[in-house]
Amino acid sequence: MTADPILLTPGPLTTSLRTKQSMLHDWGSWDGDFNAITARVRESLLRIIHGEGTHECVPLQGSGTFSVEAAIGTLVPRSGHVLVPLNGAYCQRIARICQVLGRRLTTIAYAEDQPVRASDIEAQLKQDPSITHVALVHCETSTGILNPLTEIAAVVARHGRGLIVDAMSSFAALQIDARTTPFDALIAASGKCLEGVPGIGFVLVRRSVLERCEGVSHSLAMDLFDQWTYMTRTTQWRYTPPTHVVAALDAALAQYFEEGGLEARGARYAANCSQLLEGLRGLGLRSFLPAAIQAPIIVTVHAPQDPRYEFKRFYQAVKERGFILYPGKLTTVETFRVGCMGQLGAAGVPGAVTAIGAGLESLGIKVPRPQRLSA
Repeated sequence: MTADPILLTPGPLTTSLRTKQSMLHDWGSWDGDFNAITARVRESLLRIIHGEGTHECVPLQGSGTFSVEAAIGTLVPRSGHVLVPLNGAYCQRIARICQVLGRRLTTIAYAEDQPVRASDIEAQLKQDPSITHVALVHCETSTGILNPLTEIAAVVARHGRGLIVDAMSSFAALQIDARTTPFDALIAASGKCLEGVPGIGFVLVRRSVLERCEGVSHSLAMDLFDQWTYMTRTTQWRYTPPTHVVAALDAALAQYFEEGGLEARGARYAANCSQLLEGLRGLGLRSFLPAAIQAPIIVTVHAPQDPRYEFKRFYQAVKERGFILYPGKLTTVETFRVGCMGQLGAAGVPGAVTAIGAGLESLGIKVPRPQRLSA
C-alpha cells in the first residue's frame, strides 16, 4: 500500500496514526462511555482558553461554517446589527451568513494584505450605536493574515458590544485567553490546529450570554442554546453525533496536551512556517504577506509569472511527489497556499519545498536549486 500524501492544507490535515486508530471502534451515541468522551472533549476545549467556570463549550455536527452560522443565529437577536471587517474570503462568508439570516449588516473593507485596525472598529462603534455585535476572523485562512484580536476585543468591550470570533485557524496554536480577552463567543473546529479529523465545529460561549439566548435562533438543528441545555440535562447530543469524529478529537486533544499544549503546538507551527518561507525564497517564490502580519498557520504564495504555470498541473506534479497543496483564494492576484499544520512526517517542510521545486521544474519553469534549510 502506498503512503497517503502529506496534506499541506488548512484543514483537513494529516493526522497521527494514533488519531486514525481511535476511529476503529464503533460507539453507541447514547452510551455512557461515549457520553464521557463528549464531556472530556468539551472540558478540554475550555481548558485551552482558560474558560472553565465562565464559558460553555457547545459542539455542533458539521464543518466550522455550521458553527459560525449557529453562533450568529443564536447570539445575535433578530433585531441585532453586526459589524464585519472584511479582509478575506472567510470574513466575506460571515457577512453572507448575516445577510441570509436577515441580520442587519455593516462592513469595513480592507485590502487582502491589510490587517483590521482596532481604531476603525472604534470609530464605527462610536458613529453607529445600533451596532450590537462585531464578528471578527482572527486568522484569515484565505491569506494567512493575523488580525489584532486583543486590541479589537478591548475596543468592543469598552463600548459594551458583543464580540464573535472566528478562530478556525488560530485556536489551540495562537494565544487566546478568555480571562484577559473578552468575547461573547469563539468558534473553531476539529480538523484544524487540534489535528483531529473534520466533522465537528464548536462554540465557546460566555455562559452569561448563552443563558439569554433561548428562542433567538432561526433554526432547530443549529440552535446552540437548545444544544447546550439538552447536553447539560442529558449528557447526550440532541441528534445523531459523528461518533468517530468525537473519538478522534478526544485522541487528538490527549496528544495536544502531551506535546505541551498551546506553547508547543504554536512553536512547532512557527518553526514549520519559518522553514517554509526560507525554502520558498530559495526557490525564487514570494509570499503574499509581510512577516509582521503572517500567522504561522498557512502561507499564501505568489504564483510564478510564467506562461507555463497552471495550478492544476502544478498541483498534480507536487501530489505525485507526496504532498497536497491548496489553491489560492484571492480575488486580485494568482496564488497558491501551503499549510504549516498537521503531522508533516519525516520529510517535513524541507521535503515539501523540494517537491514544490521539482513540480515547477517538471512544468518547464526554471527555478534555482533549493537552499539548504536549517534544522
